[in-house]
Amino acid sequence: MDFNQKLENYALLAVKVGVNIQPGQTLVVNADIASAELVRLVVRKAYEAGAKLVKVNYSDEVVTRTRYDLAPEESFSEPPKRFGDEMEEYARNNACFLTIISTDPDLLKGVDPKRITMNQRVSAEAMAGYRQLLMGNHASWSGVAYPSASWAAKVFPDAPEEERINLLWDAIFRAVRADVEDPLEAWQLHLDELKRRCDKLNERKYRKLHYKAPGTDLTVELPEGHIWCQAGAVNGKGVPFLANIPTEEVFTVPHRDGTTGKVSSSKPLSYAGSVIDRFTLTFTDGKVTDYTAEVGQDKLAVLFSMDEGAASLGEVALVPHRSPISESGILYYTTLFDENASCHLALGASYAFTLEGGTSLTEEELTERGMNQSLIHVDFMMGSPEMDIDGITDDGTAEPIFRNGGWV
Repeated sequence: MDFNQKLENYALLAVKVGVNIQPGQTLVVNADIASAELVRLVVRKAYEAGAKLVKVNYSDEVVTRTRYDLAPEESFSEPPKRFGDEMEEYARNNACFLTIISTDPDLLKGVDPKRITMNQRVSAEAMAGYRQLLMGNHASWSGVAYPSASWAAKVFPDAPEEERINLLWDAIFRAVRADVEDPLEAWQLHLDELKRRCDKLNERKYRKLHYKAPGTDLTVELPEGHIWCQAGAVNGKGVPFLANIPTEEVFTVPHRDGTTGKVSSSKPLSYAGSVIDRFTLTFTDGKVTDYTAEVGQDKLAVLFSMDEGAASLGEVALVPHRSPISESGILYYTTLFDENASCHLALGASYAFTLEGGTSLTEEELTERGMNQSLIHVDFMMGSPEMDIDGITDDGTAEPIFRNGGWV
């Protein structure tokens, strides 16, 4: 299968499996200008599927970095309110949303953390209404990736420069199943298997999860009525969609106040344009009470300064170490891929749909039932081949879920 056919398959997956656009619907695409080749294919596939309108919002990582280097400090305290309002209006009017990731993981390396904190906070506040609609699955949303030269150089630094993007393309096509004859069928079979995992966990109704691995001894309480989910979801109109491509995880919601112990990262985290690596978090009664990082500790400080909920968990996700992305041996330096090679946790906001009846509850009602509220939702990887996970039942019985990084 040649490159053009794989790229066509990829665009088709984004439109038909990812956002699963319906006739008469609007698609909003947020992408870096480096990904214009894929954006154009997506636009064509969307109109061929009956889209009413495809709205493309381009960014440019060079422009973004130039702003952080040269703009006056007060510009970082001005919220993009008009853009936030526009996105929320689209979401309330049944649009679907596709994000195409291609940014350099080190884009903001060396930038004053104060500027990053200010911009992250005001942007999150401006987008809060839109993000709440997506996190409640009221609208369809999905994410895919496109290799840029800077990203490919980070992933394959030892390869000849002229080969790096092709190497990254090959890795992406394998990970998203765009290199098979019938990618739509391949994804349906894969999602069916993830659903079977969810069904088994939902039958058990564990009260807690206990993680053990080198550098990790963590207990996470799960709230009553939690639901194990996979990235294949259903929006408010009853239309299925896939929140990110690729995906290998099953996940649920932790109780906001119920995490205790220590957890160590197993892969670097790309956050706020910089890489955070080899970090350890200590939790007491659901809150991070201590943290260290060998690389990027100042960026962890940026993350925790966002709001009160940033220091508590909003998601727990299980991914076997022998997942296809993990077995590739490639470190992608982007959560979209790396979270599907490792068990992970997320700091910040919970997904309302991971709690029984959650999408019909107010923020106050969700909080009362143990859900975390925050302006952020940041996944970090902590799984390894040495990780054991037990599910703890109501009577205190420990049942093995993972041993040596894999399903029991």
